[in-house]
Amino acid sequence: MGNSDLNTLCINTIRTLAADVVRAANSGHPGAPMGCAPMAQVLFSDFVKVTPHNAHWANRDRFVLSNGHACVLQYILLHLMGFKLSMDDLKNFRQVGSCTPGHPERGHTEGIEVTTGPLGQGIANAIGLAIAEENMAATFNKPNYEIFNNYTYCILGDGCMQEGVQSEACSLAGHLQLGKLIALYDDNHITIDGDTAVSFTEDVVKRFEAYGWHVQVVDDGDSDLNAIKKAIEAAKKVQDKPSLIKVRTTIGYGSLLQGEEKTHGSPLSEDDIKQLKKKFGFNPDEKFVVPQQVYEHFHKRAEENAKAEKAWNDLVEKYCKEFPDEGKELKRRLAGKLPDGWQKALPKYTPDDDAIASRKLSEAVINKLADVIPELIGGSADLTGSNNTRWKTAVDFQPPSTKLGNYGGRYLRYGIREHGMSAIMNGIAAYQGLIPFGGTFLNFLTYAWGAARLSALSKLRVLYIMTHDSIGLGEDGPTHQPIETLALTRATPNMYTFRPADGNETSGTYLVALERSDHPSVLALSRQNLPQLKGSSIEAVRKGGYVLEPESDENPDVIIVATGSEVMIARDGVGLLRKAGLKARLVSMPCTELFDEQSLEYRQSVLLKGVPVVSVEALSTFGWQKYSHAQVGMVTFGDSGQFTDVYKKFKITAENVAETAQNAVKYFKQHGSVPELFPQFAPCT
Repeated sequence: MGNSDLNTLCINTIRTLAADVVRAANSGHPGAPMGCAPMAQVLFSDFVKVTPHNAHWANRDRFVLSNGHACVLQYILLHLMGFKLSMDDLKNFRQVGSCTPGHPERGHTEGIEVTTGPLGQGIANAIGLAIAEENMAATFNKPNYEIFNNYTYCILGDGCMQEGVQSEACSLAGHLQLGKLIALYDDNHITIDGDTAVSFTEDVVKRFEAYGWHVQVVDDGDSDLNAIKKAIEAAKKVQDKPSLIKVRTTIGYGSLLQGEEKTHGSPLSEDDIKQLKKKFGFNPDEKFVVPQQVYEHFHKRAEENAKAEKAWNDLVEKYCKEFPDEGKELKRRLAGKLPDGWQKALPKYTPDDDAIASRKLSEAVINKLADVIPELIGGSADLTGSNNTRWKTAVDFQPPSTKLGNYGGRYLRYGIREHGMSAIMNGIAAYQGLIPFGGTFLNFLTYAWGAARLSALSKLRVLYIMTHDSIGLGEDGPTHQPIETLALTRATPNMYTFRPADGNETSGTYLVALERSDHPSVLALSRQNLPQLKGSSIEAVRKGGYVLEPESDENPDVIIVATGSEVMIARDGVGLLRKAGLKARLVSMPCTELFDEQSLEYRQSVLLKGVPVVSVEALSTFGWQKYSHAQVGMVTFGDSGQFTDVYKKFKITAENVAETAQNAVKYFKQHGSVPELFPQFAPCT
């Protein structure tokens, strides 16, 4: 069988198998996999270097399917290549417990690099992967030792092209001149609502040229494999620009409904699938058929890639002998281990030290850790001076031609692109060997929320450095003052939310955020200065909540629990309570999620059974009912003014803390009992 005939057989196998998989699930998107089959065939037969022998080979090419609804295409390719995805797994598409979920999930299916599905995220992740490659190459490569030189390939569709996160990230990618990023645009003119003529008529080619991308057009993506191959080859030769290849395709190619939106999100009918198979030379009565020649073709490609991996491994061993220090560092990073003793660099404070805003305390930590943990790479969405994210020895990550920095630089200028920044960080974290952080105001985390949620779902170690964390930012007013944001982050599974109260807690926040490699962390940091508190410690943050100031004996009348900048207000409220003759305990709760992980015994030793608890936080009171019987906080949006005046307006003061606590004590004495905060019952699983 000639190459042309073999390629055609492979493509038609992908198309018919995609139709069968979606039909069996009675759910899914057959049209895009059928239309994208030719470009996928060219990519995986001639370009993408991945191997099922080692799905995590560090210098593998990265492939991202940004239009994740087309995931059947990716699952079929992984199956054909020999990854841990069987025919039975394809038959169980979209079923509970299968490794073939409705959209690709990192860590769930071998060979999936990033979690895609929310449109536009994948191409932004791909840009993060390309940034990571450039930085790792600039850090470790030596003459005759190209340890990192992989390409990042991405397929994206019309839906991705319309999402704002894509525009943010692609604009930055053009500025950064990411020459090893190649995106293939599945230009099929179809979205769920029908032909793109109803809503999307911009000139994508001109837009991407304006971004600084190298752009090509393939007019016949249904059958002109040579044109697709030549376009990718040409893209690889352009080293100073990312590349976009606009490939005109027909959605649902071969179906009776080809070219229509009906093939986008619904299975093809049995009759349509039969005619499809007959048209492509398959037995219309057989299902889930893969000719042996197709398996042999992809397995041969996998073996070629395995040889490339072996050659890379040999190169790394020679590299380690010639450059032992760099080799040791390379292996440490790829193993995901932090440097020995890095915790010793964390700043420590005493009550005699100056009051400092936690955003500045965060800057002090970054300055200490940036050179101790060289895999830290971070930046800000155009708020460097406000977020305090740039350390003293930082070099900007910039194309060398700009003379603004170099690819070995680790400080990223994201511009005013919060969503793009967060999605790019997910790609950087997914690459291996780097730990990304990014800064903006806490209120604008919700601008970036689509990507931040995926950080949690993907179990990626991404640090969100969020400053101006409450009504305490003052004059900018309610448009900038976050109220509901931490209720959202705390409600999100697999995400840590930290609101440190002083320097030791800020250092402890970084301790946990860096130790936990499978969680993103949100660091909510103050604009206003915070005193260094007696009783705080770095290690205490690991517990999430702890007793900062015990009462004079073991039987307090009331417990005050607070976070961040309100701990000092709560402390002053405790002083007023004690003057009034009440015994009060002060608890700092820098991370409720960590507190929830502790044993029931520990939690009840901090928030004692039978004792009223009052929470204090200058954000929404929503969620605090889990930890307290009365709340001092926000139930409206904020106001513009001096932060001290804003606090007074909303009664987040020591006086109101004391009054609320006194009322709580009085109320529960009258009613005879205090509701239990952590009842012992079997939780639902």
